[in-house]
Amino acid sequence: MSALNEEVVNNTESGSSSRLSRFFVLSAGAILVLTGLAKLWSAFGHARILDVPTPILGISFSHSMLAVGVLELLIASSCLLGTGRKVSLALIAWLATNFLVYRLGLLWVGYHKPCSCLGNLTDALHISPQAADTAMKIVLAYLLLGSYGCLLWRWRDNRRVRLSLVSKL
Repeated sequence: MSALNEEVVNNTESGSSSRLSRFFVLSAGAILVLTGLAKLWSAFGHARILDVPTPILGISFSHSMLAVGVLELLIASSCLLGTGRKVSLALIAWLATNFLVYRLGLLWVGYHKPCSCLGNLTDALHISPQAADTAMKIVLAYLLLGSYGCLLWRWRDNRRVRLSLVSKL
């Protein structure tokens, strides 16, 4: 690694942006563990909706919950086991973007029921489907804004450090 690249890495890994992104990645990892486990638990339930195909993907809700639950747990492990903050942020941004596209697709095809993101866990916790849907929209906004915000902040800090180092040369 060149001296310039090494100094950029050292300078961008410290400070408030680093603490903020570390907090965000850990909190997103915890959220993804909870939602991933909820999806896996629900995927093996007996509710009739699990056999119905999803309006967008065309596969059963049980198969989509199983796949997404596993994916959320894999990304959560990246966040919580320290794979690398930039990689974790990119994975969170990718997943949240896919969730947003899916939700927009539901609106586009005229599906206006609450998202069954947490499956039958809402029944076990005595939470209305509408309240769960609202909570998941808030989680989606947190994951989207947090991941893209942290990535943008890291890019800006990295760029600023590189420009200041280049001007010193």
